[in-house]
Amino acid sequence: MTTEARNVPELLKQRVWTAADKPFLFSEADGREFTYAEFEAAVNRTARLLASKGVGKGDVVSLLLPNSVEYVIAYFACWQIGALAGPINSLLKAQEIEYVISNSEAKVLLVNSEYLPIIETIRDRLKVVTFDNEAQATSSISETVTPRPKISSEDEAIIIYTSGTTGKPKGCLLTHGNVIANARQISSWLGFTEADRLLTLMPLFHMNAVSVTTMSALYAGGSTVVSQKFSASRFWQIISDYQITSFGSVATMLSMLLTTYPDGVPVGLNTRQLRFAMCGSAPVPAEVLRRFEETFNCLVIEGYGLSESTCRSTFNPPDKRRRPGSCGVPIGNEMRVVDERDREVPDGELGEIVLRGENILKGYYKNDLANATAFRNGWFHTGDIGYRDADGFYYIVDRKSDMIIRGGENIYPREIDEVLYQHPDIAAAAVFGVPDELYGEEVAAVVVLKDGAKTSEQEVIDYCKARLADFKCPKTVRFLDDIPKGPTGKLLKRELAKMF
Repeated sequence: MTTEARNVPELLKQRVWTAADKPFLFSEADGREFTYAEFEAAVNRTARLLASKGVGKGDVVSLLLPNSVEYVIAYFACWQIGALAGPINSLLKAQEIEYVISNSEAKVLLVNSEYLPIIETIRDRLKVVTFDNEAQATSSISETVTPRPKISSEDEAIIIYTSGTTGKPKGCLLTHGNVIANARQISSWLGFTEADRLLTLMPLFHMNAVSVTTMSALYAGGSTVVSQKFSASRFWQIISDYQITSFGSVATMLSMLLTTYPDGVPVGLNTRQLRFAMCGSAPVPAEVLRRFEETFNCLVIEGYGLSESTCRSTFNPPDKRRRPGSCGVPIGNEMRVVDERDREVPDGELGEIVLRGENILKGYYKNDLANATAFRNGWFHTGDIGYRDADGFYYIVDRKSDMIIRGGENIYPREIDEVLYQHPDIAAAAVFGVPDELYGEEVAAVVVLKDGAKTSEQEVIDYCKARLADFKCPKTVRFLDDIPKGPTGKLLKRELAKMF
């Protein structure tokens, strides 16, 4: 039996040794495919490209790319030379991107040419490498030996930014050990083998796509297909063409598929090999789950996790034990529900979800306050509220503070509040989530205008759009004379949500 790899390059090398000619990575957009050996060669070429730009062990390489095989190659190239991959949400605006690059102290930015206009103002502050096509980008790189520093399981592999309930986004530091552990936990729990072929629809700037459909495929010795973006109209054709066995999704995708294909999978397509859909980010409405399974004869396996746990901490069992509405059971890490004093509460009682295990982040980058708040008494505190039933299944009933999850994207109202408060006509503002049939939740805002000021709903929305990623911007704005507050002066956002 092969010993557990200490780092990701070691894991890839093990797969090359055992199955060099097996297809590993497919590009759905243009039909390219890479065997394990071909993939490693592409990774080594890109690693030499990064090394030629002065990147070494411990350096951060920011990644601003669309979903593509280039994105996957870029991750592994960073890891090959001991650098940290720093994925950037491509939906962010210029000033948000600038903060992530600056805060992480990135040395190089790998960018697709479509995003070059967004980073125009910071191009002179770091080395920028256009990375539209791996073969073209590395064509002039000499065939020297790829740098191979000593990499331990405790060495950092990823710095990924996650918004906080207060202040600026925080850089989560995930180690090689974290990444491998979560891949092992996911693939073992779901029973992935070398026969599995997973489909990546989720954006590769999220850990979901990295852990659930990329690293898990590698760990199992299977293969993965990268799609540029989710397309309901093409979805079942892709499942059939590539003989996909499982895919990552959010509830919004399942709803869109039901709308597009109310009568089930189109006639003539072969989807018999499809085992289940993996779904996370937010609970799947019970009716959507029932209809999806009945319409497409495909199980929906819900799970729970966050960037800080690399990705998944729980999954429902992929069999008849599965409990719709539950996020499942721990898949290899420890999980508890505790009260305000960190005492474990009885089954059925609400409390905060805390986690412990080898998939939990090393810490937040240069953020002692966040680390002290999150890591207490030997456990990582998620801020999520839930309970465990008598059989050990967990249920999430509330999320971090007032966080909104729109189509799988985490949105923290505080960031939008701050933008609204900068508006010259606004005296007070509050942002909250409201139910939405397609996206699960949508962003809504209420504002109080300054005396004598006048502005419109559309003008406020446009003001936000100029400063925030579109998915964060309010879709509705209501004007009030005052915003309801509690006895301590805290805005009662839940009351606002009920009102609207």
